[in-house]
Amino acid sequence: MNIGVLTGGGDCPGLNAVIRAIVYKGIKQYRYNIMGIYEGWKGLLEGGPIAPLTLEDVSGILAMGGTILKTSRTNPFKHKKGIELIKKTVKKYKLDVVIAIGGEDTLGVAARLHKEGLKVIGVPKTIDNDVAGTDQTFGFDTAVNVATEAIDRLRSTAEAHNRVFLVEVMGRHAGWIAVQSGIAGGAHLILVPEYPIDVDEVVSRIVKRHARGEQYSMIVVAEGAQLKKDSGEPGFILQEPEKDAFGHVRLGGIAYILAKIIESKTGYECRNAILGHIQRGGKPTAFDRVLSTRYGIHAIDLVHKKKFGQMVALRGTKIVGTPLVTAMKKTKTIDKEIYGIAEVFSG
Repeated sequence: MNIGVLTGGGDCPGLNAVIRAIVYKGIKQYRYNIMGIYEGWKGLLEGGPIAPLTLEDVSGILAMGGTILKTSRTNPFKHKKGIELIKKTVKKYKLDVVIAIGGEDTLGVAARLHKEGLKVIGVPKTIDNDVAGTDQTFGFDTAVNVATEAIDRLRSTAEAHNRVFLVEVMGRHAGWIAVQSGIAGGAHLILVPEYPIDVDEVVSRIVKRHARGEQYSMIVVAEGAQLKKDSGEPGFILQEPEKDAFGHVRLGGIAYILAKIIESKTGYECRNAILGHIQRGGKPTAFDRVLSTRYGIHAIDLVHKKKFGQMVALRGTKIVGTPLVTAMKKTKTIDKEIYGIAEVFSG
């Protein structure tokens, strides 16, 4: 059996660990031929490059960041003959199954292609942890650790200068990174996409802190957090208005906007730091290496059991299969219990 493997969307710590696990178990236990599809769906759309992956190819990649298969944000359904071209490439390389490793966009394409008759298996990947159907995606733990370390480091300069410091982390529609890194880093306020920002309330809490003699504040804000519509600046704060193949704009700058507003309303010195891509670069944590490996092993097992159209998922401590269509129905946002914990230490 010939198994194609691709990585799509943004890069993420743990991708190489998944690839390694698929190749090791696929070759050593099932005697499958594993084919690397380069640059995500673009590789299938454009007919390659696609090449065999051997045990030697994946030796030593467990701890590597990025992806040896490269990636792209290609949406085949934006092309008139996208489905036809993909099926042509699958036939050309005699691929029996495609394992797609990616976030909601990549897996959304996989789900639609499965409806079109392509045999696919999904592996959920995103540092945002917003894929429904799984308790956690790999890459998230690494991003939280990176963000927490940044908060720890920035706290010392905020405290030394009596500043209000706003740390902007990733999270377009869900504030998982903001909440967990904020709790771990002892942030005084955590602002997320799920709850529009009331600027007056934010200012009030900061002023109360200073009145108590705590003359600095650490605020963590997700890039997708929005100001309340009556603030005069509704909607996402954008780096660029242009949309990618999946209709997404590039976010960034909410921390800068808030810093300016808070400084003008309070007179306190404010600074901001946008962590950006540093959150998803570099080596994965031990947790993400193990989770990625478990995902890769289970993905190739689903292939062997011919359970196509499914996505691997973490449920409690177990790895299971779940229908891709079901997993793609909604975005997993933070639950109130987690945010409630953050609120205990707020202000």
